[in-house]
Amino acid sequence: MQAHALSVPLPVREARKLRRTPDPCAVVIFGATGDLTHRKLMPALYTLARLGLLPAECAVVGFARRPMTDEAFRQEMAKAVLGGASGIEDETWRSFAKRLFYLQADFHDPAGYGRLGQMLERLDRERGTAGNRLFYLATAPELYGQIVRQIGAHRLAPRPAPLDDGGRPWSRVIVEKPFGRDPASAQELNHTLLGVFRESQIFRIDHYLGKETVQNILVFRFANGIFEPIWNQHFVDHVQITVAETVGVEGRAGYYENAGVVRDIIQSHMMQLLTLMAMECPVAIEPDAVRSEKVKVLRAARRMAPEDVARNVVMGQYGPGVIDGHDVPGYRQEPRVAPDSRTPTFVALRLFIDNWRWAGVPFYLRSGKRLPKRVTEVAVQFKRAPLPLFGDSAASEPNLLSLNIQPDEMISLRFIAKVPGMAMTLRPVHMGFPFGTAFGVEEMSPYERLIHDCLLGDSTLFTRRDEVEEAWDLVQPILRWWEDTAPPEPISIYPAGTWGPEAARALAARHGRRWRSL
Repeated sequence: MQAHALSVPLPVREARKLRRTPDPCAVVIFGATGDLTHRKLMPALYTLARLGLLPAECAVVGFARRPMTDEAFRQEMAKAVLGGASGIEDETWRSFAKRLFYLQADFHDPAGYGRLGQMLERLDRERGTAGNRLFYLATAPELYGQIVRQIGAHRLAPRPAPLDDGGRPWSRVIVEKPFGRDPASAQELNHTLLGVFRESQIFRIDHYLGKETVQNILVFRFANGIFEPIWNQHFVDHVQITVAETVGVEGRAGYYENAGVVRDIIQSHMMQLLTLMAMECPVAIEPDAVRSEKVKVLRAARRMAPEDVARNVVMGQYGPGVIDGHDVPGYRQEPRVAPDSRTPTFVALRLFIDNWRWAGVPFYLRSGKRLPKRVTEVAVQFKRAPLPLFGDSAASEPNLLSLNIQPDEMISLRFIAKVPGMAMTLRPVHMGFPFGTAFGVEEMSPYERLIHDCLLGDSTLFTRRDEVEEAWDLVQPILRWWEDTAPPEPISIYPAGTWGPEAARALAARHGRRWRSL
């Protein structure tokens, strides 16, 4: 069964009229020759320009170590955005390319930031960027502090007055994850940032929050009167959140060996999904109102003692196996991975949120690499009907609400229905609503949406300082148990192409539950 939107599809051009255009500004990308800029940032900025969501008085400055001219930078970005030279003569691209500039400097060299200041002043005069500046930290995380301190030392981002009415030029900074590697380093980075920027100027980005289905969690819960009354421990049996990938480390072993799945996915993406599913209704859909409710969820989440971690957390690492019919190596056979590595590529955990709404309801989280399917899903399983009236095994299937976030954005509801015919035969059926085809509006990618929000100064979909630190505080006992226990815990090896170690299945089965078959 499939539900359809009742509204008339909104033409793309009409949808664009509903979107605000940001102020003139200069966007400075530190790490402009890196993978993130090529794959995500520059395509997102180009699309915003194509949709008329960037002001004509906008300039993009690439800042990186590699020697390059403005023209060479534009040609390289053309390949990244257009996939080749075929569209390089397109008028839309040519107009956008004129806004691209490049500055070669080492991130540790103060002189480079001096030249950047001179370039920004020139762009204010020549391009009309009006002194407004967005700094994007797209470098290795260990460089974040150094770059921010240099921005402050060269007065590239004047701090607004505490009661600034917005009339003066603004400065903002986008910080990519990982935001620290533990509570202490996250606090240190926050301290560095707050030495140069105010909290209102800091945008800690998590691209999951730019996905339409993730944003629709709030709308689904708080714009519909039928779901919120049953969104609690009286009706919900448990909640499952899955972030599964079929890929391995894909050349990122240098990063992944130091991060692992808990730092890479659990502390960031999955904490965002958890808070949106569990938070109370905010007083308004405004940045601090929404983010304060998310922080309350993290504070209410039960911290695990060492003995609790061992009972409620399963770690694993993929070994050789088969993905989509192809043999793939194990994690320890990947380039730049230690042959005896204990870095987890899979984790399953069970946690509780100790507040009135969720008391006693387990939240099961799992994430891993080299699993059978690429999928991100949040599933709410409701309690079974109190009395099995119909004597049919199908009637024992509990109702389930699933929100697919990727690859197919969809909301689906499972309930029991009678099969047509004389017999009282029951069967679970699914009613689904696909986002991608329902409204006829061109969908923005996560980076397009989030960069646009930052340019508008809307921080609703970005994480606040206390949210980041609470998330680290929640996962730190897991990391400490895994990394500091002596003797170290042995790691389970699961074949690539399977759903993780057998212990993960047992984690749910011990309490009479099972993981969703995706």
